[in-house]
Amino acid sequence: MQEAPECCVLRFGHRPGRDDRMTTHVGLTARALGADRVVFPDNAGQSAETVRDITARFGGPFEVELREDQRAIIRNWAGTVVHLTMYGEEVQTVQDEIREAHVDEPLLIVVGGEKVPFEVYDHADWNVGVTNQPHSEVAGLAVFLDRLFDGDELDREWAGGEQRVIPMETGKRVVDPEDVDADGNVDDGAIDDE
Repeated sequence: MQEAPECCVLRFGHRPGRDDRMTTHVGLTARALGADRVVFPDNAGQSAETVRDITARFGGPFEVELREDQRAIIRNWAGTVVHLTMYGEEVQTVQDEIREAHVDEPLLIVVGGEKVPFEVYDHADWNVGVTNQPHSEVAGLAVFLDRLFDGDELDREWAGGEQRVIPMETGKRVVDPEDVDADGNVDDGAIDDE
């Protein structure tokens, strides 16, 4: 089976103090829902450290970068650029075309953090809106990634983490990955976290 081209999320802009939580959640959502990498502005170091910590604790692979040249990343991207904006084309209208393009080309998903300059709209292959209504950019990213990967990202296997969450109807159970066998069964001696 051929490995899919890269899927990278670019958080465009970050206002320290004001956007810290949202920028962190863009990274966590990108990681959890199938992207390979997130690029944050160079002033979002705390968000980068949080996402790196989660990746170390719960597994990867997933990369986090800090870069100041965000406009250049978009201009020079060797693949497809999707800009998530409430003013874009409806996601349900363009999702199949984007999915088809991603079969052969790396995909850059731009998620704005402050007023996005017109050049981002202009350089994007697709400006995509989820509902075309005001909402969280994190919600827009989550819906877009789920549409892009057609739900397959929900079955992803994670490697190298220090902890693994065991799905339960009620309660919480987090175990060491070594306590889970190849079939997903947990060793009865594994400790529950509450």
